[in-house]
Amino acid sequence: MKKLMSLFCLSLICLFCGCNDDMKVRETVTYTVNKPVYMSANAFRSSVKVNALPEEITQQGKICFYEGYLYMSEPGKGIHIIDNRNPSSPALVGFIELMGNADLAIRNNLLYADSYVDLVWFDITNPALPVLKSRLENVFPQSFPPIEDGIIDSEVFSEAGKAKGIVIGWTQEEVTETYEYYKDEIYYNDMATNSGNSSGGSSTGVNGSMSRFGLYKDYLYVVLNNQMDIFDLSGEEPVVATETIPVGWNVETIFSYKEYMFMGTPTGMLIYSVKDPVKPEYQSAMVHVYGCDPVVVEDDIAYVTVHSGNNCGQNFNELIILDVSDVKSPQPIVAYTMTKPKGLGIDNGTLFLCDDGLKIYNASDSQTLMANRLAHYSGMEGYDVIPYGNVLMMMAEDGIYQYDYSDLKEIRLLSKLAVKK
Repeated sequence: MKKLMSLFCLSLICLFCGCNDDMKVRETVTYTVNKPVYMSANAFRSSVKVNALPEEITQQGKICFYEGYLYMSEPGKGIHIIDNRNPSSPALVGFIELMGNADLAIRNNLLYADSYVDLVWFDITNPALPVLKSRLENVFPQSFPPIEDGIIDSEVFSEAGKAKGIVIGWTQEEVTETYEYYKDEIYYNDMATNSGNSSGGSSTGVNGSMSRFGLYKDYLYVVLNNQMDIFDLSGEEPVVATETIPVGWNVETIFSYKEYMFMGTPTGMLIYSVKDPVKPEYQSAMVHVYGCDPVVVEDDIAYVTVHSGNNCGQNFNELIILDVSDVKSPQPIVAYTMTKPKGLGIDNGTLFLCDDGLKIYNASDSQTLMANRLAHYSGMEGYDVIPYGNVLMMMAEDGIYQYDYSDLKEIRLLSKLAVKK
């Protein structure tokens, strides 16, 4: 998974002593700087548009299912609206142009979505034609477009940079600098620092495991990098419920289970209690090898995937299963080697795993999971899944696949809605 922010430090370390001109060392360093592309705040915030005509999906993204409709966030572009009341024949019916969107959550006919630094919400009483309600501005100040490599220009963190508007993209520039120092010095140049399910009595959408949005009772929890923001949804408009809370390094996903939030990070799983919704309390962490992972939970059993081939920089591919009945002391049950697992979902003891396509398991006994594989569909690269009402919705690189699993002995493909590349 691409990070919104990356940490790059250039350090020049000298090991010898001395302090005269003969001991002076000159070092030249070349690196890539991502220079911000700005849009004025007014132009950015007036760019939202709801289209009654659908647009083709061109890139996979986060998914959320709500009352017969599937909402799919295409990174940076907006939200596709899919009529999924007949999963054998899904239909694109609308599109929300929303710059900088990456995630979404739905509660009581209101769709909440990020738009770079803002939280925006829509009335979806008419699912095919959402109505923009309003936005909370600058609640995600550290949210930027993704970068491929290099460092972020420090200007974006300054007041001068913020005054120029919203960062909507980058241009890259090669920078070469020369440093002089004595061999007895240690010189550091730190150039830049970058960085579903729900409970309660309301009507809520079901998110995939890759989501950074989680719902609990009347609250929306949003994780980004090393922080959590909480919004109170009980009134006519959402309000910031508390100050931003530091929760851990580079939190990537969040999953709501009972009165707890399970968070996936590159180094493990974090558990926070939200019994007091505005004062999350750390419970424990499960640390694994450095990797990227989502987590889902059912019947006090947590399923975590770790995959390679990404910015997490490791070669392990595993499914890790833990007993989390004691949230203060999660107990590992078993770990299985996988091909390259990503998103996953669990429904009434059936585990759905994006790995070498889609793998489906009877998870009633964690120790015999591999011997109880129910199906394996290959030929696509799965990204995330939502199992709901005996229909499995899978976001893959080349489209949205749907399967009927009402009969686990005869799981069948219902449809594929293609991604147009």
